[in-house]
Amino acid sequence: MSTTRPVASVPTVAPAASVAPIPPIAIRAFSTVSAAGFGQAELRASLQTGLTRLTPNRNGEPTLDTWVGAVPALDDADADRLLPPHLAEAWDARVTRLAWLGLVADGFIDAARAAVRRHGAPRVGLALGTSAATIAVTEAAYRAPAADGGFPARWRSPRLNTPHAPAMFVAEALGLGGPAVTVSTACSSSAKVFAVAERWLRLGLVDAVVVGGVDALCQSVLWGFASLGLVSREPCRPFDARRNGISIGEAAGFALLERHDARAADDAMPRLLGHGEANDAFHMSSPHPEGLGAALALAAALARARLDGDAVGYVNLHGTASPKNDEVEAALVARHYGTRTRTSGTKGLTGHAMGAAGVLEAAVCLLALRHGLVPGTTGCGQPETAGDHRLALRPEQRPATQPLRVAASHSFGFGGSNAVLVFGGAA
Repeated sequence: MSTTRPVASVPTVAPAASVAPIPPIAIRAFSTVSAAGFGQAELRASLQTGLTRLTPNRNGEPTLDTWVGAVPALDDADADRLLPPHLAEAWDARVTRLAWLGLVADGFIDAARAAVRRHGAPRVGLALGTSAATIAVTEAAYRAPAADGGFPARWRSPRLNTPHAPAMFVAEALGLGGPAVTVSTACSSSAKVFAVAERWLRLGLVDAVVVGGVDALCQSVLWGFASLGLVSREPCRPFDARRNGISIGEAAGFALLERHDARAADDAMPRLLGHGEANDAFHMSSPHPEGLGAALALAAALARARLDGDAVGYVNLHGTASPKNDEVEAALVARHYGTRTRTSGTKGLTGHAMGAAGVLEAAVCLLALRHGLVPGTTGCGQPETAGDHRLALRPEQRPATQPLRVAASHSFGFGGSNAVLVFGGAA
């Protein structure tokens, strides 16, 4: 697609006539598993050190020369025993093992099952973001065909060979009976699920929603990104003048959302304050040169939260370390946030978790709010935007007298599919 067509003007204010404020949504529990660790405590520790958790790629043959954010437990000798027996027979795959780790981390599975008991299974929904889903299963079938040339019996499952498989697995594991949807919009997938959940809750379709994202390393993703010339051979460097591409990662994360009812228990919980979605459809893999869709998504998220950019204390940037993405996003930040807003990109720590990136980085925002922690931008040693002091290069700890109250997360996907989330800390 040509990149020389006229560029539409970039909005600087929220489209107030079409975006209504939303009531806050309580986030009753959340979990995360990535290269940065199992659960909130390990992720927080990694954010505090700021040291990359990327390692040389060992996934598949032929092996792409790059660095990745791999979850070590998935490559352990006993990884085939991660799933409980009643789920393993029908569901065993790398991505479902990863999803299970995300469910058991931080006791999330207990919180979700408690919501089922509280509301009834039909009143608890599921919105799951993924990009590759179970495509690695299909890869394995093609690599080792049966004698007749077809799929071998162990990989012939119609349950596994579908993009909706991770969502079906999670619904079965948690005993959910409400609406279930898979969102697959590349990098914005598991950010957009928060918007799905808010709409379902506001419309009264459900009383609780499990939102999440899961994506595991596989050959199709690694070589697919490489074919577009987007993958770096070294650990990625978000917002660094020397950046030359992304590092792929894998992750799983979940959150339990319910209506905020101003009870004392709710006041101790973080909240989803706003969300914004937009699609500029500019190019399959390049952002709009003036960030049109990103600006629309940000404006809508702030309008729903009844806030302006100056009120946001921390922004987790999309920050893929591809040359154009970071340039466009840095300009967006300069236009729409206050000079005291702190920003950082954390993909140099975890890798780009694809369809799970949105929920992983939402968890980073929630930890930032809870602990007053501003993560650093791992891998950035020579920031291209040296004059913009919003970008945190190293982790920063806010004093208790200056807590973070509002955080935002950017997720900008292929095809111009953009999403922004705004979170608030405990009231």
